[in-house]
Amino acid sequence: MPTAGRSHVWYAAYGSNLFERRFSYYREGGNPPGTPRTYPGFRDSTPPLATRPLTLPGTVYFAWESPVWTGGIAFYAHRPAAEWPVGAAARGYLLTVQQFDDLLAQEMHRAPGATPDLDLDEVVGKGVVRLGDGRYETLLHVADLGDVPVLTFTSPWDPETVELNEPTPHYLSMLAAGLRESHGWGRAEVASYLSELPGVQGLWQREDLDHL
Repeated sequence: MPTAGRSHVWYAAYGSNLFERRFSYYREGGNPPGTPRTYPGFRDSTPPLATRPLTLPGTVYFAWESPVWTGGIAFYAHRPAAEWPVGAAARGYLLTVQQFDDLLAQEMHRAPGATPDLDLDEVVGKGVVRLGDGRYETLLHVADLGDVPVLTFTSPWDPETVELNEPTPHYLSMLAAGLRESHGWGRAEVASYLSELPGVQGLWQREDLDHL
């Protein structure tokens, strides 16, 4: 795999993987409680070398109907609709290139190592690489931290025409826990951030978000 000498990437998580325990099922394998899916885990399950809070330049929104969460789930728009807020809270995990490849494989419902490795030079050079039509098969190079690229993945949908879908309390509580854990935010900050996201805005009362 051409990587121009890169050994690591920052994975920018903006949905349920904001919460480190949830992310650990991708890394270690297993079945998250209350969900029907079992993850095979990374070929190398070593913990990330580092984690850190990130703010991405686009917007998180909620769409689709998840069979796991039974409601809308988070996606990232790097070119958000004009009326959407800008500034997506994320969590960076410093992973090896192979670990990131295994994470992406599982998000694409494929076995780690079963498909050709990613050409990271391509995504770093182009900024956006569409690997398929699936929900998390569009790979984005959103920033750099030093000489390490920051990557995430999302859907190929057009923010101007996508059909938003309200997330469930269980899913939002996972994001709330991840935001508190990764950014150190208090209840008011978490509720304020979530209340402005497309798919939540106008559908959730602020006091209900406070209880998450």
